[in-house]
Amino acid sequence: MPIGAPKSISTCKRFFLEPSSPKQRQYEALRAYFAEELPSAQAARAFGYTPGSFQVMCHRFRREPTPSFFVTPQPGPRSQPKKSAARDLVVELRKRNHSVYEISEVLKSRDLGLSPTAVREVLKAEGFAPLPRRLEEERPDRPRPTIEAAADVRQLSLAPRRFETACGGLFLFVPGLVALALEGIAKSAALPGSKMIPASHALRSMLALKLWSIEHRSHVMPHVADEGLSLLAGLNVIPKRSFLSEYSSRVGHQQIVDLQAAYHKQIDGDGLFKGESFNLDFHSIPYYGEHPLVQCHFVAMRSRRQKSVLTFLAQDLDGRAFCYANADLRKGEESEEIFTFIAFWKRVHRALPRHLVFDSKLTTLANLARLDTMGITFMTLRARSPSLKQEGALLPASAFREVELDVPTRRYRFPKVYERAVQIAKRTFRQLVIKDLGHEESTILLTNDRKSAKNVITRYAKRMLIENALSDAVRFFHMNALSSAVGIKVDFDMALLVIASGLYRQLAQNMRGYADAQAGHIFRDLINMPATVTVGASDVTVRFHRRAHLPIIIDSGMLDSPVKVPWWNGSTLRMLA
Repeated sequence: MPIGAPKSISTCKRFFLEPSSPKQRQYEALRAYFAEELPSAQAARAFGYTPGSFQVMCHRFRREPTPSFFVTPQPGPRSQPKKSAARDLVVELRKRNHSVYEISEVLKSRDLGLSPTAVREVLKAEGFAPLPRRLEEERPDRPRPTIEAAADVRQLSLAPRRFETACGGLFLFVPGLVALALEGIAKSAALPGSKMIPASHALRSMLALKLWSIEHRSHVMPHVADEGLSLLAGLNVIPKRSFLSEYSSRVGHQQIVDLQAAYHKQIDGDGLFKGESFNLDFHSIPYYGEHPLVQCHFVAMRSRRQKSVLTFLAQDLDGRAFCYANADLRKGEESEEIFTFIAFWKRVHRALPRHLVFDSKLTTLANLARLDTMGITFMTLRARSPSLKQEGALLPASAFREVELDVPTRRYRFPKVYERAVQIAKRTFRQLVIKDLGHEESTILLTNDRKSAKNVITRYAKRMLIENALSDAVRFFHMNALSSAVGIKVDFDMALLVIASGLYRQLAQNMRGYADAQAGHIFRDLINMPATVTVGASDVTVRFHRRAHLPIIIDSGMLDSPVKVPWWNGSTLRMLA
């Protein structure tokens, strides 16, 4: 249409009936409702609104004191006072080959604060090209990040000196690490090593980071300069994150299984794993990348299915430490993993596990008959199918009997139980329907345990220990930290979790009042404290700084027991308060 030519009547009509801007559409719709008195639903439909959103718009219009629809936008400022005031100085400094960051610092010192981005915009407007990358010696002399030495056991210095370390509490684990004899464990598992970082030193370094609760391996770098952490590992400096990622990828699944087996054999007789009863569970570790081999599993903490690494964990009831982990699982292998654990335990301890407790989805009903045939006592939840729910609902109150649990601190101590025998895979089991156990619906237990119903229910109530341990592992050992910038093989990380949790439980047994404490609690009170380290001719003295819980460490007797450390060339560790 030529400029200045009149619009047709139909075009003008469409301007009002088919508004082009949102504000005009609101105006025409409200005008049709209030001025032309169209019904609300008809006005909303004519201008593309839902009835509900149109009612909200009318509600707001009634309460808005001065509604505006055709406000002419005011032009913004045409000048930039800060840039204009600093323009001449910016140009002068650039002619002296100063970078945008250096120019920004000079401007701030003269109260003409401009960010590097704003300086870059001024220079671009004045026609200056970016400076070429300068050599290190061409840069101004200012503090820069230091380049730490590479980890090398041959560079470890035990020369007399004194230094402060933030990781002083980690030296409480040295007696446990000496007892583990990691050199033998690493050799049994055929872990990789080098002349610079032998296998035992690599394992000790990664354990130290696990014990210190470092969430992501990319967070290792702030601790590289801590002499205490490197001395604990037996190296001149702690390995950097690139080594940690590369090392874990060199450890195969069979090596990880052998590592756990060698760990069990080394601590056999210490009483950490009594092997009387075990809690078993699966845990899905969420994964947020695009790796094609990671499958989707149900993640309880997210209450949905998403990409995750499925991990099987076993916890010793008495020791309360994880005794087995396997993150090398694929879909369809879940139900057989319980027998993999049984085979592992029999190979290492020359006996079958005596008692297993797990939930309904850990294995199949047919596998329960296999466990019974093997002579293994088990206890599991039974899935609440509609028929089982109906059966429980039809039971009269007189069919239940009340039992008292020997747990004085438990809120629900007097549950009611109904017991009967059931046939599954041609085997007879006990089925217990339990009410008033703290759940809205009845709990259905399936077991071949012939103990009294009171003892069976009391034991199942202790299954919460593995739930608490998993929660502690997620929060303190950062089991779910797969989003780290440094990739660590999950299966290997789970093996480190098993050993680290065992070291924490062994330490807790020596501390009065901490036998049942979780790792996070122990770390906060006893481990997370600085110390002064003095390296002598034949000993290493660690003097802990004063802390509120230091008397607990003193009362444990650990400070009165010097220990010779093989990876310090036989030097003796002495801990003082």
